[in-house]
Amino acid sequence: MELFTQNMAPIMFAGLIFFLLLGFPVAFSLGACGLFFGFVGVELGVLPEALLQALPLRLYGIMQNDTLLAIPFFTLMGLILERSGMAEDLLETIGQLFGPVRGGLAFAVIFVGALLAATTGVVAASVISMGLISLPIMLRYGYDRRIASGVIAASGTLAQIIPPSLVLIILADQLGRSVGDMYKGAFIPGFALTAMYVGYVIIIAIFRPAMVPALPLEARTIREDNGKSGLLSLLILTIVATGVAIYFGEHYAEVYSWFKGEKIDSVATDETIVVAMCSGVMLAFVIAVVNKVTRLGLLSRMAERVTFVLIPPLLLIFLVLGTIFLGIATPTEGGAMGALGAIIMAMARGRLSMTLLKQALNTTTKLASFVVFILVGSTVFSLVFQGVDGQKWVEHLLTGLPGGQIGFLIVVNLLIFFLAFFLDFFELSFIVVPLLAPVAEKLGVDLIWFGVLLGVNMQTSFMHPPFGFALFYLRSVAPSKEYADRVTGKTIQPVTTMQIYWGAVPFVLIQVIMVALIIFFPGIVSSGLDKEVKVDLDQIQLQMEADSKSMDIPVLEAPQGGASGPAADGKADDNDPMKAMQDSMDKDTKK
Repeated sequence: MELFTQNMAPIMFAGLIFFLLLGFPVAFSLGACGLFFGFVGVELGVLPEALLQALPLRLYGIMQNDTLLAIPFFTLMGLILERSGMAEDLLETIGQLFGPVRGGLAFAVIFVGALLAATTGVVAASVISMGLISLPIMLRYGYDRRIASGVIAASGTLAQIIPPSLVLIILADQLGRSVGDMYKGAFIPGFALTAMYVGYVIIIAIFRPAMVPALPLEARTIREDNGKSGLLSLLILTIVATGVAIYFGEHYAEVYSWFKGEKIDSVATDETIVVAMCSGVMLAFVIAVVNKVTRLGLLSRMAERVTFVLIPPLLLIFLVLGTIFLGIATPTEGGAMGALGAIIMAMARGRLSMTLLKQALNTTTKLASFVVFILVGSTVFSLVFQGVDGQKWVEHLLTGLPGGQIGFLIVVNLLIFFLAFFLDFFELSFIVVPLLAPVAEKLGVDLIWFGVLLGVNMQTSFMHPPFGFALFYLRSVAPSKEYADRVTGKTIQPVTTMQIYWGAVPFVLIQVIMVALIIFFPGIVSSGLDKEVKVDLDQIQLQMEADSKSMDIPVLEAPQGGASGPAADGKADDNDPMKAMQDSMDKDTKK
């Protein structure tokens, strides 16, 4: 029995793993394991009874957590956009835009995946939408099944790391850090990962062009009456909008100074980027609207189509992420505005119906309830685990690793990578991250950087063969039997499960490379964060003394000789405020 009481922490953790391997739901496994060991600990005298009395307060704290409200808001926003046909319009338009080049459809899927990630933040919605829309087109025109499957699955998982990501909200909550800072830190890694996906497709297009053919001429439907593509008009519009954005960004401090009515020397980089991009996007949209209303014919059909399809989601991104980065709104408020913006966009497209709204609300409620149940279970488990000194056990286990910070990070990422075969990011965030955060902080690891690193690693949980959820989502919509294509009439062979698995492997390796880059080049994350403001206390003291003299306020100086209180000659200092207060109290006592 003494062996049990002295090793309750590792036994409790092993018990949780046992429950999970038996297939019990994660939320109930966590709660049951915590309550069981809690009652056993109280009976054996290891835990005080008062410990479990703190449980209702912990659960009430979950209900008071405003940050978690961002989860249903962003989920509702993503589901409404996905069901309103935005993904379909984007994929069709961008597919036509990149169609003439080899790998163009793959580029379109990656680009739209990043755009959907920045608007929806829901992996299932992105993967299923792109699987239903783009996979048949890629198969129709001869794309290799492994490349097509891998690109769709990987692009859908970008919703894990590109803000507004649900996993970043959970990680920020578990690490006790700001969601806005987590979003800023993940901004560059998310789009760097997108660029690496594009780079992989470019390599395939160069060395194995038959695997990623260009669209044939008859499949390019958005053309001018004279047969031209209209890309020159789009290129000119892009150059003009980009030039205006760059010029505005370079002179934003001057514009901001004029707006505030005071001299502003510098503005935060993220704020400058967001406002500059917004100015360029708005200019392109205004030009397109004026051209369409007045029928001037300045823009081609391709330029107009791309502008009107791309601008609304880009404006929604600014409404959500821009307001968060600028400090105008909290992530919860940004999510609420995003959900409202998605409803307005669906109404403007004429695709908002009561059925769509009911489906979106139903799915949002299920996901939010799922998250809260896991959070309640993890709270019960963590309370008892801390009571049996589980944190110290984990700390001693990890701080003793060779290699210091690097050794800790390598072991932790290997652990997350292995556990991601069996657990999804919600479970990893609620079970493993609370155990790792105190150790990381003690080793001097910045928790925002650590959270982004774990977020990139957890993204692989959606692509791990054979248990990756993104692979399951794609399998559910990929053709499992041969069928006749509705456009060409040709017989299309099915996509096998092994082709989906092998297609995901290169992108899992890209994820691992990205994890290594973040570890060895931490500036990838930290460069997106606000610079730490250093305060010089000596300068503040000098400024206070100067201000006091200018206002004729006597400045109290410490007595010579380093003494505090009575002067060196034994007489009390007449200017000593402590002595004055003591004299006043003595007088009141005598009265």
